[in-house]
Amino acid sequence: MATRFIFITGGVVSSLGKGLSAAALGALLQARGFKVRLRKFDPYLNVDPGTMSPTQHGEVFVTDDGAETDLDLGHYERYTGVAARRSDSVTTGKIYSTVIGRERRGEYLGATVQVIPHVTDTIKEFVQAGLDGDEDFVLCEIGGTVGDIESLPFLEAIRQLGNDLGRARTLFIHLTLVPWIPSAGELKTKPTQHSVKELLGLGIQPDILLCRCDRPIPESQRRKIALFCNIRESRVIQALDVDTIYAVPLAYHAEGYDREVCAYFGLETAEPDLSRWQEIVARVRQPEGEVSIAVVGKYTSLLDSYKSLAEALAHGGIANNVRVKLDWIDSEIFEKEDAVHHLEGVNGILVPGGFGERGAEGKIMAARFARERKVPYFGICFGMQMAVIEAARHLAGLPKAGSTEFGPCEDPVVGLMTEWMRGNTLEKREVGGDLGGTMRLGAYEAVLQPGSRVAAIYGSTRISERHRHRYEVNIGYKRRLEEHGLVFSGMSPDGVLPEIVEIPEHPWFIGVQFHPELKSKPFEPHPLFTSFIKAALDQSRLV
Repeated sequence: MATRFIFITGGVVSSLGKGLSAAALGALLQARGFKVRLRKFDPYLNVDPGTMSPTQHGEVFVTDDGAETDLDLGHYERYTGVAARRSDSVTTGKIYSTVIGRERRGEYLGATVQVIPHVTDTIKEFVQAGLDGDEDFVLCEIGGTVGDIESLPFLEAIRQLGNDLGRARTLFIHLTLVPWIPSAGELKTKPTQHSVKELLGLGIQPDILLCRCDRPIPESQRRKIALFCNIRESRVIQALDVDTIYAVPLAYHAEGYDREVCAYFGLETAEPDLSRWQEIVARVRQPEGEVSIAVVGKYTSLLDSYKSLAEALAHGGIANNVRVKLDWIDSEIFEKEDAVHHLEGVNGILVPGGFGERGAEGKIMAARFARERKVPYFGICFGMQMAVIEAARHLAGLPKAGSTEFGPCEDPVVGLMTEWMRGNTLEKREVGGDLGGTMRLGAYEAVLQPGSRVAAIYGSTRISERHRHRYEVNIGYKRRLEEHGLVFSGMSPDGVLPEIVEIPEHPWFIGVQFHPELKSKPFEPHPLFTSFIKAALDQSRLV
């Protein structure tokens, strides 16, 4: 059948959960036997979120093909298992860069370049580009809120696509808020009415309304919404708050969300098999134990900065049937106070990725605490580098070891890739302006040392993981560090770039240069997180 396009917009307020809604619908359609692909259209002018602060925008999700994208693409992958691509993340910046590039090359043949048709035509190209051709559904989330000036070109483009492809191939879903007003003692439908009116003014009639609410919407209120918004009552779907995000597909199915989508397109399918989601939710709601993990980071003021990390830890808990309690600790605290006070009693310590010197010494102290106290330690990207610096200083007798990311140092055990590594190992990426340089982005292979702990965890000696970093551990210090107990158990295939370090004599001490959290899924937990939580569980039993 011809590919059908579903466009998901949001109204009233931001942060209603369009990304989760799109991901959940994708999972439900997939469970009915359809092939899906999900895409995100962001209205900001950045070409991608790679240069945006995590505390402003949240984490940067990296795809196998090296795209730096919005964190919603992480939801898409976790719910459907479909690997996202560069073509699945589109921003206003990317659109305008494309249009201006074409204008400079004279491709518009002297025409006056305008938002309509040139910008909107380019958006439509991106909506339909980079597909395999056998997708049954392409779900497109439009970022922002209806009424924002930034979103207007995207809304106009999908309105046009509705006409171009016909109603038989396009469906518009609008996510709104139905708030409870305590002083009035009732749910209010007026915000939804106004949001739909705004959308109608742009030429888009929503086919399904997804109404976020914290309590059931009375039938009379649903009728009122349907009447005022010119929509069938059965297509006013309440999206109630749930206790775990992995219950969202089940909750939406119970409300008939996927049934209404299939009915709109005239598709008759068997009921979806949601048993794996039921199993996941059961494990989340009824764990057999609990472990405490300290996450020592530098972006803890906005937890969306570590979205995939938090989910991957939860997946490790699901695999071990335990609840993972996260203690988010700002690494700068350790530079003023004793680390023992904050880390005493935790079952595991994780130091995540990051950029820049701020908080680095605190992360080094956390790694030292974990190593000396025999607490399971997981260092990711920057967290691995800080663990290597700690080992160099306190095991290998190099007290002035450091990273050139923070300035010149006597023993640069971490440094910019180009400072000592072969050019054929690098992937060039122009970030723009003064931030241009080299980064390793996307999927790279690594070879694991036979008999190592990580080889046992993966059940393989060859792996592929996603990277996002500019600095690397200096291979020149490998022999000295290994002589003092820090084993380089994973290397790039050419043996130049250290990928994994571990301490065999420690209960569980592993640092990885890549970001394993980006590939973890609730129904397929990443083996490193499964093993880490298992080690934390073993630690909790020793206390």
